[in-house]
Amino acid sequence: MNLVLTILIITTTLSLVLAVVSFWLPQMNPDAEKLSPYECGFDPLGSARLPFSLRFFLVAILFLLFDLEIALLLPLPWGDQLHNPTETLFWATTVLILLTLGLVYEWTQGGLEWAE
Repeated sequence: MNLVLTILIITTTLSLVLAVVSFWLPQMNPDAEKLSPYECGFDPLGSARLPFSLRFFLVAILFLLFDLEIALLLPLPWGDQLHNPTETLFWATTVLILLTLGLVYEWTQGGLEWAE
């Protein structure tokens, strides 16, 4: 028999056996202790549906944007091996200037201030 066919049959059989066993083994006995919420070893004191501050969301979005822009600079060390490394330096400087201008803009607009 072909090796690929043998492996296919074994993996299919093993997958089916494990799927059947996973449905057959667990006992469906709901328990009040198992169904109760558990949070860091303590019973939750309040509702988990608390309002979320928009400031945290904005800072997270800013972090993602700046993090992705900095990821553009990761290939910079390999840029020295190009025929014209000054072009690489020019584009890296352009990206850094744009990052700095974006940070200054967010700072002047008050996007990084916690108190109003």
